[in-house]
Amino acid sequence: MFWQLIISGFLLGTVSSFHCVGMCGPIALSLPVHFLAPKQKAPGIFLYNSGRVTMYALLGLLFGFVGRQVYLGGFQKGFSIVLGSLLLLILLQTLFNKKLFTGRWLQKPTAKLQQVIGLFMRQKNVYGLFLLGAANGLLPCGMVYIAITGAMAAGSITGGVVFMAAFGAGTFPAMFALSFFGSMISLRARNTMKKAVPFVMLTMGILLILRGLSLNIPYISPSIPGAPGSEIPCH
Repeated sequence: MFWQLIISGFLLGTVSSFHCVGMCGPIALSLPVHFLAPKQKAPGIFLYNSGRVTMYALLGLLFGFVGRQVYLGGFQKGFSIVLGSLLLLILLQTLFNKKLFTGRWLQKPTAKLQQVIGLFMRQKNVYGLFLLGAANGLLPCGMVYIAITGAMAAGSITGGVVFMAAFGAGTFPAMFALSFFGSMISLRARNTMKKAVPFVMLTMGILLILRGLSLNIPYISPSIPGAPGSEIPCH
């Protein structure tokens, strides 16, 4: 099962990197690596992105635990349908520019986090780049939220970690290239990449709903058993 989580998480991360290039581009382009020697620039950027992936894996640990409790409670089917429906509602909000959900409660934590990021941005420390990447991994991001739903749907702590780590690995190449090559990727190209995001949300939402329906379709909608320890009739 883990190879399925790795592949799906990595593919989601690869597609999500189009969004990351557009939204997180300013941070990636302004990484404090100019003070480094040429041979240290690539390792510095690697540390920054490793920090992001590590934070995603830690988020997978947290939300994988949440998903595990849902699975043990026997609510995995309904939970998957709710998550998928929520993604579709968020997609509709984006397409029609209607604020069905607001993130006002995130404003203060985000402001504090941005201050921390600003502090790391001013430090001339190679190892500070890892912490900068970890902090960046906590910034509000629609694609990370989608990945978190996948981590919860995995139904286990290990599965959540594996899925989120694979997601982070999928974003790694594009973000590394953006930081290393800088302005060679134009703003127009980055904005074009962002247009793929609604299609990712639509696909993920439909897959989560199909998973919850348990239609016994291999890989797409496998049959989900009841909660562990529940009584299974013999006739």
